[in-house]
Amino acid sequence: MQLKQLANISAALAAASCAVLGQQAQAGTLLDDWQFNSAILLYNETDRVSAAEAVFTARGDFGDDKYLNLGLVVDALTGASATGAVAQPYVQSFTRPSGRGSYEVAPGDTPLDDTFHDTRVQLDASWEQPLAPNWRISGGGHLSKEYDYLSLGLNGSIARDFNQKNTTLSLGLAYSHDSIEPEGGIAAPFAPMLLRSSFADDESYQAAFAATRDRADDTKDTLDMLLGLTQVINRDWLMQFNYSLSVADGYMTDPFKLVSVVNSNGEVQQNLYESRPDKRTKHSLYWQNKLHLSGSYLDASYRYMWDDWELSSHTADVKWRLPLGQSWYVEPQLRYYQQSAAEFYLPFLQQDEPVPQYASADYRIGKMSAYTLGAKFGTKLAAGNELSFRIAMYQQTPENDGVTAPGILADVELYEKVTAVMAQVSYSF
Repeated sequence: MQLKQLANISAALAAASCAVLGQQAQAGTLLDDWQFNSAILLYNETDRVSAAEAVFTARGDFGDDKYLNLGLVVDALTGASATGAVAQPYVQSFTRPSGRGSYEVAPGDTPLDDTFHDTRVQLDASWEQPLAPNWRISGGGHLSKEYDYLSLGLNGSIARDFNQKNTTLSLGLAYSHDSIEPEGGIAAPFAPMLLRSSFADDESYQAAFAATRDRADDTKDTLDMLLGLTQVINRDWLMQFNYSLSVADGYMTDPFKLVSVVNSNGEVQQNLYESRPDKRTKHSLYWQNKLHLSGSYLDASYRYMWDDWELSSHTADVKWRLPLGQSWYVEPQLRYYQQSAAEFYLPFLQQDEPVPQYASADYRIGKMSAYTLGAKFGTKLAAGNELSFRIAMYQQTPENDGVTAPGILADVELYEKVTAVMAQVSYSF
């Protein structure tokens, strides 16, 4: 859910003003130099997170192969998010990460914090132009703001065409600086989650809670590099191959996630805030093929990712656009994803074993598989405009990575499936 953007909204506003004043020729000229894309996406997980996202992008043609790309993304998320704590066959009580308020989880249910809510606004802008014959450059930036998270970034790329523009080599670099300031501060690694009911009064509870906080905020820096090769195989076949490297340094622990400490019978003794390494290096290889097949278009890709957290993944994605009559088309999609667990992923900690340097029970970095099955329907409208609708189902299946569940944990669901439905409406003009 990422796009590109910033500002020359003034151009669009000027065009609108001209139209209102009756200067239709001037407005038409301005709009003819721009291509706009808009979309609304709805995402809903069963009994968990729901999201609504609006996307708007614009591409302005300034002549001589010079383009300005702008983008705006606004999304709102709400619902319940898994904390990482294990289910138990009895009622459990939890304190919210801010230290304010508490909630209870029913017997056998996966612990979910049901007050998850956030709104994000992202702005992106980039400029691209020729540098010399067969050379192109681009540069841009982005800003993304949530309630407790701010991300600022810069990016640039250079590309060289060979073989009568049938072969393109490219190099891209991006840098981002992220700041997080969660409500209630950042917990110290493996700090205990405290319950207000365990203290005689609110003053003593607040003092104890403050002692579990390590600092108020933190930052993370990420440097990304991409090497790309695009090759025209023939008039009906385009192939792309990319290698990307990402190096992150800083705070990468999730301040809202817990890991449960259990005894030999699987009963929770306490819940601790997780701890992750402050460095991560990721590599990925990506191969994509686009083919024209008797009036239809096949888009097939594969990605392999690995990192120094010992997490690796495979992603295969296939889309096939098929014509329906003169103006409509349907595009079925099947995407499959599989990953191994990070080396410090543990669904729980054992009370009789020492606490490791790092541990997280976040299922998103555990062993899992997932698939997306969907279809997009679209049609060409007057003046080359396009309207499309997409519906898809996503299912994520966490898996046991060889951990034996002691006692009562054998009778509860530790690796609960996540099912989501996505719907999207897009309009290009």
